[in-house]
Amino acid sequence: MVLCQGGEAAALPAASGTEQEVPLSREDGAATGQPRLCPAPGVEAAGSEERRIIINWNLSVAGSKKKAACPGLGLFYTILSAFLFSVASLFLKKIEDVHSVEVSAFRCVFQMAFVLPGLIYYKTGFLGPKGKRIFLFFRGFLGSSAMILLYYAFQVMPLADATVITFSSPVFTSLLAWIFLKEKYSVWDLLFTLFAITGVVLIARPPFLFGSDVTGIEGSYTDHLKGTIAAITSTVSAASTFVILRKVGKSVHYFLSIWYYAVIGLIGCVIALFVMNEWRLPYCGKDRVLLILIGLLGLGGQIFLTKALQIEKAGPVAIMKTMDVVFAFILQILFLNHLPTWWTVGGALCVVASSSGTAIRKWRQSLKKAKQNEI
Repeated sequence: MVLCQGGEAAALPAASGTEQEVPLSREDGAATGQPRLCPAPGVEAAGSEERRIIINWNLSVAGSKKKAACPGLGLFYTILSAFLFSVASLFLKKIEDVHSVEVSAFRCVFQMAFVLPGLIYYKTGFLGPKGKRIFLFFRGFLGSSAMILLYYAFQVMPLADATVITFSSPVFTSLLAWIFLKEKYSVWDLLFTLFAITGVVLIARPPFLFGSDVTGIEGSYTDHLKGTIAAITSTVSAASTFVILRKVGKSVHYFLSIWYYAVIGLIGCVIALFVMNEWRLPYCGKDRVLLILIGLLGLGGQIFLTKALQIEKAGPVAIMKTMDVVFAFILQILFLNHLPTWWTVGGALCVVASSSGTAIRKWRQSLKKAKQNEI
């Protein structure tokens, strides 16, 4: 090793018979005029090579840590989310003396209770950015409306039928994004939309197409038709929510989005319950337990779905979410003793095909765009 002063080298003996390499930079000692250690000739190249090996090893270790994540974990979270949502829907069917609006109010209370600590922790505030509040308001209004209408549909029509109709949401999302966000809407999107509409028609079975004798429904056909209209409206509202969230993007924390959803939903539910004079606690202890379980399962389903979207691409998650329909059919047969008709099965196939096709197409477009950005 040599001692350098202002760029001139002087010999410096090693202290222990072995060379100790010291990390150096071009500026060390140059600007201050202080002595600095320089590697002896021949040692510099070896040290550089050693440092290069260490850096490459560290990078390889970091890359292996990233790849060490459990493969398929996001898809497992999606299946678990679908199962929790389906069980919550089954419990909703089992509640006898509680209106769907009151169930929605309890769901909003649970969401507020769990989201509030997150808002405080992340210091997001309770209103959000001034330019985004109008979007957050409509997100909360449309999202809570979709929940209330969906719960009503679950109560008055077969579980599988309502689930299948709500599954056409991705198709309507593409249509609304084309109208309001000027996103591309191709012939394939139109075909998927027609498939979804066909599936809904097969489930609703309007009398002017299928005659007045409609079989395989719960209760009267009037309630079945009301439930169908509520499910379709819920689907369109949910699709509008997705468009609003896409418009807002990442400029608003997702906790704020859920907060608006819960607060506006609770206010709307309380007003509606007083207007309809339907506010009452369940008479049966079983219904009270089911209300709590619905709130917990709905929150758990949202958490796992959010986690799935964080670690997995949206396309595979949307496709795997078709398990909602599978679980709905299974739970309806096992616990509600209601066999779906062939019309419902045909409608389910049409809707699942259209939503899966839409998800696959969007996924491939995102992959293609990512490759173009890399180039």
